[in-house]
Amino acid sequence: MSQFSQRPFSERTATWLQQSGLHPLLARLYAARGINAPEELSLELKNLISPVELKNCITTAGMLADILEKKEPMLVVADYDCDGATACAVAVRGLKMLGGPETPIQFLVPNRFTMGYGLTPEVVELAAQQIPKPKYLITVDNGIASEAGVDRARELGMEVIVTDHHLPGDHLPKAYAIVNPNQPGCTFPSKALAGVGVMFYLLVALRAELRKRGKFTSENQPKIEGLLDLVALGTVADVAQLDRNNRILVSNGLKRIRAGISQAGIQALFQVAIRDPRKANTFDLGFAVGPRLNAAGRLADMTLGIRLLLSDKPDEALELAQELDRINRERRVIETGMQETALAHLAEDQLASNMDGRTSICLWHPQWHQGVVGIVASRLKERFNRPAIVFAPTGENDSDELRGSGRSLTGFHLRDALDIVSKRAPGLILKFGGHAMAAGLTIKKSDFEKFDLLFQEVVNELLSPELLERLNIHDGKLPLSEFTPQTGDLLAEEIWGQGFPQPIFYGEFEVIQQSLMKEKHLRLQLRPIGDGKAESKPFTGVWFNHTQTLPAKANLAYRLVTDRYQGQARVQLMIEAHDESSGIPE
Repeated sequence: MSQFSQRPFSERTATWLQQSGLHPLLARLYAARGINAPEELSLELKNLISPVELKNCITTAGMLADILEKKEPMLVVADYDCDGATACAVAVRGLKMLGGPETPIQFLVPNRFTMGYGLTPEVVELAAQQIPKPKYLITVDNGIASEAGVDRARELGMEVIVTDHHLPGDHLPKAYAIVNPNQPGCTFPSKALAGVGVMFYLLVALRAELRKRGKFTSENQPKIEGLLDLVALGTVADVAQLDRNNRILVSNGLKRIRAGISQAGIQALFQVAIRDPRKANTFDLGFAVGPRLNAAGRLADMTLGIRLLLSDKPDEALELAQELDRINRERRVIETGMQETALAHLAEDQLASNMDGRTSICLWHPQWHQGVVGIVASRLKERFNRPAIVFAPTGENDSDELRGSGRSLTGFHLRDALDIVSKRAPGLILKFGGHAMAAGLTIKKSDFEKFDLLFQEVVNELLSPELLERLNIHDGKLPLSEFTPQTGDLLAEEIWGQGFPQPIFYGEFEVIQQSLMKEKHLRLQLRPIGDGKAESKPFTGVWFNHTQTLPAKANLAYRLVTDRYQGQARVQLMIEAHDESSGIPE
């Protein structure tokens, strides 16, 4: 059974934050998320950590300044997810802003189905065929593990500048320069920068270097802050930890989107997602805009998504966004089918009820799509509260290889677990990479069972039993007086996400009415209980992807949002979990 626990906070800190002018509810929520002083609330750009503290950032900026002055051809090698696409757009736009519109810069994004991840030798061969042939390759959101690719680039007369945020392997590539907060010897205080954040930092340092060289003054320098909408999207979509530094980047990016001065491509994505950019929030970026951009890399070619982010023509951007929306609908159909097959497989193995004593999930199917395995792994992880890895055939010339994507629980480092597996059975994992919460790998079909057993063994050793207990952390009871559209708007304006979780409240409700929407979502009419006031009006609740009905009275964990329909603003409760134990815990 799930455990429910209120997130602790200091009353003293909450009072201090409230006295500084913060809304009482936000003061409590921020205190519970580690904000200890009013000055930590400021998310102005001037409070960003200096690029000076990011290892190699200043020297690499000097190298880029030399490259721009000589107008030597460059090529950005992107990753095929949302972080990689936004980082690529930031790199291309930013270098043209700083070097001039005629800056010789192209981009290339590997096809995930034929070339795999990162700067592989095959990608380098393709890069060398571009016209003009680039003298410098700049990786974004990849490259830290690309030893062979960097070596091949140098053989072909090209130098590589690596910008990445993933964890390095045992050896660093012999690149021209490496900017990565997670590389050895880097003391940058925020290890949570996404790939797009790393590239933005490099542009900030490059602009400062060009000012020093007299190309710009502080008055006429290009406004690279105009790229922060892209930085915000990539950071949130990559589920980066929202420490203060990342919240600064995301907050300022959202301000641009809300003000209607974002890139044409982002405006178009909001339009096809039927979201109001004037009220843009992190939920929109993570669950509406980001998935549509990601869909290109999952099922087609992320070149489409990058073209969208580089477009300055609203009509062209809308046409590209509509195509991405179509691909995303196709992705949902494929994902649903894969989930159903996966759950049926688990049920057949009697894992669905008790997981058969297992602490991990590993599955593959010959008809699964490798572009969607990560999403399915995430869904299984959420459903069963176990690290999950889902594989699909690579489909490359009847290859015997499976490509997998894994998702983990907080507290279990997935990439480190794969590293242990690879050392215990050399050659079992053909290649792998990633970080604590997500990782990718390739194995042979014939080795699947061996990998499954060995991975399970490592998980058993490293995963504490406490992590397998589903713990629902909430922010306590919400006073009835706060059940208003204004509270929903107040919460939506703040910067919530990974490591700085969106508020989830807990309360007892009378379930007045319940029915199914589209046969898979529970729609409810709920009346709060126990506020000590006269009987309140009922509120609409929705529990997505849940069909089991609730008892007449239920203890629920929920998010409070504002729903707008035909000009009317109404409170809606988005149900997250049902506490089947009696009473409301202290």
